[in-house]
Amino acid sequence: MKLILTHEVSNLGNPGDIVEVKGGYARNYLLPRNYAIVWSKGAAKQVESIQKARDARAVHDLETAQSIKASLEAKPVSVQVNAGEGGRLFGAVTVSDIAAAIEAGGASVDKRRIDVGNPIKSLGSHQVSVRVHPEVVATVNLNVIAAK
Repeated sequence: MKLILTHEVSNLGNPGDIVEVKGGYARNYLLPRNYAIVWSKGAAKQVESIQKARDARAVHDLETAQSIKASLEAKPVSVQVNAGEGGRLFGAVTVSDIAAAIEAGGASVDKRRIDVGNPIKSLGSHQVSVRVHPEVVATVNLNVIAAK
């Protein structure tokens, strides 16, 4: 099935890319989550506008990406969450929580570029990676602390 991606999808492509995927993957995952639209001649005209929007958000310069990486790795980010006895969280720390904490620290990061790995469900220090640029990945120290 031929699709046009509207969001970044890991191991598949970026917004505006035209990709060929199996029908089940498209029907069950990409289309219901609005990560893609079905390709047609009319929809193909939208590719240019999607790519312009992606270019506006992207970090173009490798040197700029390296400076953003250095600022993200320089100081740890703290997230306050509700926790029960023994340091167990009520739920998990989401990428939206992490993005808000990073933004409060002075840097702007798109939540879709944050990779948590395993869900964070305990207090303490954790490692989170942020894809700043296709060639630059920053490792952010995340301190999860209990809200008072």
